[in-house]
Amino acid sequence: MAPPPVIHEGWVLKKRRKKMQGFARRYFTLYQSGMLSYAFEPGQPIRDHVFLHNAAISTSPGRKDIHVDSNTATFHIKCLSTDDFEKWMSAFRKFISVGLEAKKTALHRQASRKASLNLNLNRSGTLLEEMGTSIVELENSISSLILDLNPPRIPSLNRKHAHSKESMFALFKRPHHHTSQEANQDFAHEVPHSTIKHETLQDVKNKFEVVKAQYTSLVKLMQESLNDSTLMAPLPSTVEEEELPEHFNQRTSTPATRKSFRDSIASTSDSVVEWFDAVDEGPQEFIMDLGHDVSEPGSRLLSTSTETSSIDTDIESASSEPVQDVVASGTVQVVRRTQLPCLPPSDEGSLFTILKKNVGKDLSTITFPVTFNEPLTMLQRTAEEVEYYHLLDDAAATDDPVARMSYIAAFAVSGYAHTRHRSGRKGFNPMLAETFEDIRMKFIAEKVRHNPLEIAYHAEGTNWELSATSCGKTKFWGKSLEIIPLGINRLRIGDESYVWKKPSSFIRNLMVGTKYFEHTGKMTIENMTTQYRCVIDFKQNGYWGPTNVVSAQIYDSDGETVGHLDGKWDDQISQMLDDSHFHVLWKINPFPKNAPECYGFTSYAITLNELDGNSVGKLPPTDSRLRPDVRALENGELDLAEEEKLRVEQLQRDRRNKGVERQPRWFKQVGDEWHYTGGYWEGRSRGWKQDPILPLW
Repeated sequence: MAPPPVIHEGWVLKKRRKKMQGFARRYFTLYQSGMLSYAFEPGQPIRDHVFLHNAAISTSPGRKDIHVDSNTATFHIKCLSTDDFEKWMSAFRKFISVGLEAKKTALHRQASRKASLNLNLNRSGTLLEEMGTSIVELENSISSLILDLNPPRIPSLNRKHAHSKESMFALFKRPHHHTSQEANQDFAHEVPHSTIKHETLQDVKNKFEVVKAQYTSLVKLMQESLNDSTLMAPLPSTVEEEELPEHFNQRTSTPATRKSFRDSIASTSDSVVEWFDAVDEGPQEFIMDLGHDVSEPGSRLLSTSTETSSIDTDIESASSEPVQDVVASGTVQVVRRTQLPCLPPSDEGSLFTILKKNVGKDLSTITFPVTFNEPLTMLQRTAEEVEYYHLLDDAAATDDPVARMSYIAAFAVSGYAHTRHRSGRKGFNPMLAETFEDIRMKFIAEKVRHNPLEIAYHAEGTNWELSATSCGKTKFWGKSLEIIPLGINRLRIGDESYVWKKPSSFIRNLMVGTKYFEHTGKMTIENMTTQYRCVIDFKQNGYWGPTNVVSAQIYDSDGETVGHLDGKWDDQISQMLDDSHFHVLWKINPFPKNAPECYGFTSYAITLNELDGNSVGKLPPTDSRLRPDVRALENGELDLAEEEKLRVEQLQRDRRNKGVERQPRWFKQVGDEWHYTGGYWEGRSRGWKQDPILPLW
């Protein structure tokens, strides 16, 4: 027997069935019958298969992912190249096109049904209007007849009239609670007796028969629309319908059942046009995550002003606006990106495998594969701690000591916000004397010591200067990794000087589960001039209750509490004004929509490794943005990134062995601290072509 015709076949990566097992190389075959199957090798028995006739096919073009979801199984496929992705999708679309034709036919059929239903509803509306007119005439006839009857018979007839109006005409007139006699008196007062036409019982009966016939026609029309199985799917019965007597199904129209059925019609009439039988539309295609090419990202407006630095809108809604840096003079200088050129590799590798081979060693001396890195250096990551520098502008602009300390405390807490989704990968270890600048807040960072790693950075703003040292040590606790900062932060605002140190940070679930950052401990910010201080408590997360909670107390020089702050380090910080009023000092900028799947980068972090028109030709050759291994990883060239990383690290070893390694230039060590020597921005304005700088890569 001849094998069935094959449309397309080839090697792809298929996600394993069990969780956390990654992808495996499998040989897939798509047959003309619509069956998609795979095996370990060509010619071997089929492991599993699905049929595309009733499948939903979703894709992520940037990641070259295809997800086939059928009634029996789901295949998660990752193509080996863009060319393979296009070939497979071209083959799949042969079945998708059939589904589209079925969908068009179904839409046409539904449109016809909807038109028919609208016609029935229009006819129902006309009948309702006619019934309303007839009921008004009938009501006037009954009232006229009541006035002509003998007084002794009025109470009995009024009671009947009140009962009939409440039971029969409640849909058209709101029921009231007057007595029958009061109703008659009111009517007689409103309508003069001379203007009322005298009616007989026979006239009233005739008009009642007209209303009855109209109501019967309306019930029949609505029942035909609701019960037509070709028009809509059966809906669950309402409470009113469940309480109806059995003889209602024979479409009787007794007064006891009319109100319930009318209420049911009123509650469903707005929705009947939206419910139709589901039709088999065949396979469908959905594009996930990437609605545009990641190489042509959108953009977002950024500014150095306080208002734009604390933008509260969603980053997705602003993706079509230009990203611009605006300096104090108002001159637009650069348009910045909002997406990386390439998404990260799907699997960074097994951390446990690396650690078990290096038990007892200093973690800073372990060489990790490039897939464990993110396309930023540790220098660029220190710039993320100063992202919300506008808080220092606010602190410098106020003279109130409590308000100033509150803004500084909010700034210190905001330096952790970027770590919300950043526990998966580490930054590249910079070379000795490697630098990074950010013109937005005149930020300059430099690696000043190789072992142990030590980074110094400096930032400037209006009437403030920030200098800090980033260094520390790590402890491996089996399931978590503790990072103990040893550096110190110094802030100068006018004549005042502030100093603080950071608490410990933990990476939890290091081996199994979802890794996440947790910052715990106390941070004390001291004003060395006025002796004001702020004690910030990063509370440890529990099994229940809120997470990432931060609270702070501000004390004056006498030790009295003069302020209180509350919030979360990954959300916002507020100053308590009284028991029921808070002032929001800082709120995190929205993360990009795909941040957890894109290294966990913030909108600001996406711009850090970008070579824009404002930096080309003005950066020193030691800037992190010029590193070839970081650039290759950002572009998704993993093999090249691995080769360049090894080459750059070997060059540093060779310089150290020859004794010609470059020493720090922009920072000078004084005791145990590093101080900024100045002159960087003046040198930047002149360019760096004449500087005798050793090539670092």
